Amino acid sequence: MQMTMDELTVGQRGAVKAIHAPKQLKRRLMDMGFTKGVAIEVVKLAPMGDPIEVSVRGYHLCLRRAEARKIELR
Repeated sequence: MQMTMDELTVGQRGAVKAIHAPKQLKRRLMDMGFTKGVAIEVVKLAPMGDPIEVSVRGYHLCLRRAEARKIELR
C-alpha cells in the first residue's frame, strides 16, 4: 500500500486511489464522497491529531485517523 490519508499534514492534497476497508465502512466512506479520483485536502488537525478535518467535493468533514488510514492516495 502507498500513502494513506492519515499521513497528510495540514494543507497537503491528494486524490483517492482506493479504499481498503470492510464492506460497511467502505460504503459509508463512499457515501460521504470518497470515490476513486476525488481530490481531498487536509484542512485541520485536532490538537491530539485525531480527528482530521478534510475538504472533499466542496465541503468539510471530520474523520478518525483510523478511518483515514483506510483511504489510499495517489
